[in-house]
Amino acid sequence: MVRLDGITMKQLRALRAVAKWGSLTAAGQALGLTTPAIHTQIKGLEDAVQVRLLQRAADGAGSDLTDAGHTMLAAAKRIEDALSQAGADLAALSRGKTGRVTLGVVSTAKYFAPRLVKALSLSHPDIEVALRVGNRETTIEGLERGAFEIAIMGRPPRRPTVMAETLGPHPHTVVVPPGHRLLGQGVSADALLDEVFLTREPGSGTRILMERWLDRVADGRAFETMEMESNETIKQAVMAGLGIAFLSLHTVTEELGSGRLVELSAPGLPIVRNWFMVRREDEVPRPVAERLWEAILALRGSYFPTIPMIDAS
Repeated sequence: MVRLDGITMKQLRALRAVAKWGSLTAAGQALGLTTPAIHTQIKGLEDAVQVRLLQRAADGAGSDLTDAGHTMLAAAKRIEDALSQAGADLAALSRGKTGRVTLGVVSTAKYFAPRLVKALSLSHPDIEVALRVGNRETTIEGLERGAFEIAIMGRPPRRPTVMAETLGPHPHTVVVPPGHRLLGQGVSADALLDEVFLTREPGSGTRILMERWLDRVADGRAFETMEMESNETIKQAVMAGLGIAFLSLHTVTEELGSGRLVELSAPGLPIVRNWFMVRREDEVPRPVAERLWEAILALRGSYFPTIPMIDAS
């Protein structure tokens, strides 16, 4: 018989440590415990749920989670997130605030998210807003496990099921350094495909949009990409002449304004999508999170960077 009331936080933290570090010994070192102590915590958790949570790794070294272990790991993350949120709320209340809301945004949104948080602090000074920036995958993961009550991204996820509101247009284009050979002429597909496209990691929303556009332009021909870890690195690499980049216009307004980067006129550009604000559909938001949701909508995108008028037709 499953005894969920017998589960302890020590057991869940031991499971998370084993999942992260790959073995009981490494988990013990990370938590400052002995290997037998970690074994005892895992054994107690398995006794409580009446199923094995760990199995020997395929290479024979260390431990992997079973399917049941992954289920418990997801629950452990949600429990720790909920406790962390409760602790943050209590701390906010002690500072005279109504509560604290964690806002998750994809990395491209970091170019306007601080202005958004500033506007919210002025319109709702009693609400404390914590900003968390990550790539699309980590932002969706945080939304799924409840680490973020509200998230801002370029395209709502399929999972988890979310409620989504459009915040405003999100234009994308290709940028090149000043004096680039493609400037000042009609850009053919052949000329474009001779270039190296500097891009983010697989799964990035901007990369997905770039690849869809290039697939149309290339019509089955290959194109070369070079992967980089951030938009800032990509911009610096473009300015250094390593290649060209398909980026959100919201990430390059300063560089375009100063002339350090130039927008390229190319087939099908700019591509205009939308920014969305999302929250889990299967959870009733806390009143403080609901107030913040409505406050963001009321701002009507006034925090977005100023860019040239985009024809989205």
